Amino acid sequence: MGVVRESKSYGVFCSCYFDTYSILLFAVDEAFEREQATQELNESNEQNTVSEEGGEEQEEEAGPLTLEERENKDYLKSLFEILILMGKQNIPLDGHNVDELPEGIFTSDNFQALLEYRINAGDEVLRKRFEMTAVNLEYCSKTQQKQMLEICESCVREETLREVRDSHFFSIVTDEVVDIAGEEHLPVLVRFVDDSHNLREEFIGFLPYEADPEILAVKFHATITEKWGLNMEYCRGQAYIVSSGFASKMKVVATRLLEKYPQAVYTLCSSCALNVWLAKSVPVVGVSIALGTIEEVCCLFNQSPELLVELDNTISVLFQNNEEKGNELKEICRSQWTGRHDTFEVLVDLMQALVLCLDAVSSDSSVRWNNFITGRAFVLSSALTDFDFIVTIVILKNVLSFTRAFGKNLQGQTSDVFFAASSLTAVLHSLNEVMENIEVYHEFWFEEATNLATKLDVQIKLPGKFRRAQQGNLDSEVTSENYYKEILSVPTVEHIIQELKDIFSEQHLKALKCLSLVPSVMGQLKFNTSEEHHADMYKNDLPNPDTLSAELHCWRIKWKHRGKDIELPATIYEALHLPDIKFFPNVYALLKVLCILPVMKVENEKYEVGRKRLKAYLKNTLTEQRSSNLALLNINFDIKHDLDLMVDTYIKLYPDKVEFQDDLKQL
Repeated sequence: MGVVRESKSYGVFCSCYFDTYSILLFAVDEAFEREQATQELNESNEQNTVSEEGGEEQEEEAGPLTLEERENKDYLKSLFEILILMGKQNIPLDGHNVDELPEGIFTSDNFQALLEYRINAGDEVLRKRFEMTAVNLEYCSKTQQKQMLEICESCVREETLREVRDSHFFSIVTDEVVDIAGEEHLPVLVRFVDDSHNLREEFIGFLPYEADPEILAVKFHATITEKWGLNMEYCRGQAYIVSSGFASKMKVVATRLLEKYPQAVYTLCSSCALNVWLAKSVPVVGVSIALGTIEEVCCLFNQSPELLVELDNTISVLFQNNEEKGNELKEICRSQWTGRHDTFEVLVDLMQALVLCLDAVSSDSSVRWNNFITGRAFVLSSALTDFDFIVTIVILKNVLSFTRAFGKNLQGQTSDVFFAASSLTAVLHSLNEVMENIEVYHEFWFEEATNLATKLDVQIKLPGKFRRAQQGNLDSEVTSENYYKEILSVPTVEHIIQELKDIFSEQHLKALKCLSLVPSVMGQLKFNTSEEHHADMYKNDLPNPDTLSAELHCWRIKWKHRGKDIELPATIYEALHLPDIKFFPNVYALLKVLCILPVMKVENEKYEVGRKRLKAYLKNTLTEQRSSNLALLNINFDIKHDLDLMVDTYIKLYPDKVEFQDDLKQL
């Protein structure tokens, strides 16, 4: 009855502001929704009845299991339980490396050891099975382990994919290429809104990386659609976080998917700062090398608290006349500062402190630092004091200063993202102006680089590789300034302009304009919004597109004439969780599609655990011990798993293995 009263009072409220036609459309919409809900309930009941009857028939057909069949299933279930435990606890399949053991010494691998432990703990099924197994046969071969792990991985992944299919719409995100047991793989995550209206980002597996981008695009599509069973017609976004050197290849993947599925909008990912993403995509070798050096420096200092203290002391000496700036830099150094919007500004400010600190560590004659740290400090100090590195980071700092505020807003509140979309034109205008006057801009940038080099006592010169290539060419009069203009400044500015145009396509910008649906954005626009025009691209995704105009009018009036004590929802997350959102089915559908765009941040951190667990797994697992199967089990350790389904799947896929095990019992 409460719902009925709310609906009636809402209709009376709307009648004060709507024309008769709008009210009629809204009433028809509600009636349609009630009818649809009733129909779905009936269909659900019918399906349950059919499935129950079907289940009874199947049982009659299958008949009761024989003793041997039941024992075999229990045996396989025990093996699956061990594998799942190893995945959840991140225990590698192999134990000690053979090279680590003295000659003549044998030890079981981890799977074998856990299996024996379980037998000793009283698992009668396993004990009985292996008492009848020939002594010279393995308990469970490597091939069988691999087959069972693939089934575990598939079943666990399917639990997530089932939720994705129920939600219909989703987006695909890949993270940086990683090394899995000596082979490069792409981690793949999926974004969707679950049945509790929560935006989630879940890890669903690794895809073997291919050097040929066209082959990669084909395999990427085949894996998602054929192997994982997702319908790409429902994909509404795609984003790729890549290391330097991989950006152009993943762009080919994005282009091929867009050709097949125009609504799979190519976007930035909310977990990666725009400036970092742009820098990684620059197709200049010097930029890739510089970015790698920056990551290594950050990694070295994060590995050693003592090194951070040493850096703090160096900063204190250099900034004793500006303690506020010094304290700010110290705080930044204790974070993952290589992922910030102002990474290159921070690095330029820190350059002198980093070099002095690394020099002091590498030349320390005491036993304070171990050989690894002193060796890395020497190598990294040499890399930082290379003029090629200095001029690269200074130019990146200056070029990316034009996109810094824009990128920061993209990772801000919903209203910031909405208004950022409108500021792209100004950003592109500024960069085009830089390109038209590149001679003047580069002159200032190069002067800043030479001043920094002088402060660090670094010689200003052309790269050694270029000088060696020019030996014998007497006519060559290339100056350092002109060289870096042509090889670095010009291609960097040109690339960033084009990349911004590609990543913020017309479709992407239209989607971001639809964020005016969020009530707080409506309020900032004085409720003078026109989502109908921008929402046209999602017309086929709406349950009742014919009533969209009337529904949006009703949505605006609801918030414009709200009570004084009612705050405007500031995010899509808040809007999706409104108790009366069900009365706005089209608005709800639009908000769902908008929030799965990779550029939108996951508001509730507990639903973004997939990426964090992936990072933790990669950090805590040695490269040679990584397994794509075990990784999925470890990262999704809290997903329910059906052991009976795994056993039945194995028996169905490998009946010859089951028969072989039965034969062993007769030996």
